[in-house]
Amino acid sequence: MTAYEMQFTDLYTSDHYRPLLPEQPFAEGFIFAVATSPEIPMPETWMPWLVYGKGGAHHSASMDRLAEGLMNALRDTLGNMRVERCCIPQIYLQMHGDDEVSPELAKWLTGLLAAHNQLEPCWQQAWVLAAEAEKNAPIDAKEAPEKRLRRCLTLFSTLADVKQAMAARNKDRAAQLQRHLPVLVKQVPGMLKEYIGLAGELAAVLPNQFETFVKKK
Repeated sequence: MTAYEMQFTDLYTSDHYRPLLPEQPFAEGFIFAVATSPEIPMPETWMPWLVYGKGGAHHSASMDRLAEGLMNALRDTLGNMRVERCCIPQIYLQMHGDDEVSPELAKWLTGLLAAHNQLEPCWQQAWVLAAEAEKNAPIDAKEAPEKRLRRCLTLFSTLADVKQAMAARNKDRAAQLQRHLPVLVKQVPGMLKEYIGLAGELAAVLPNQFETFVKKK
């Protein structure tokens, strides 16, 4: 465990900071999506999405300490991306029994989707610029980037709320989804890698990038 992870984890062992934050797996998934955005927003933009509104006034030094822990988590996530290390704890990928997604995985993916929803304008801007840039037209000659992203988000949303996904299907398809859950969970690391790679390709067309997390070939 790195020093950055310890600082982030410390927030959840503190009675002072824990009430200001969502559950840890949710926060981890949220920070992953922020780190993966084609253009990483400034801390003063994304931290209020995750933190504020959960308590009253707090001392500025206390909030600075909270921000430090969250920024260290972001940096650690970026570091994992650079060395192509899986960004989700392996324990979250363990099934509960033979056919139940772990609550931690569901919360982690819910956090990812919440941040992605906030960052949708950035992704849309990247689509537009990528279409206009000759060097990125098309980004992937075999498959449109929109289709790649949709495939990722479909898997993430399905596993984030399996009950809702099953309710949206007829009886036979719901039973099929239930049987395939272990296979779908095994696909999560690969889909996260696809999500990271797509964001990196789109980031290449955005100006003034201050973070690069895709390994240079």
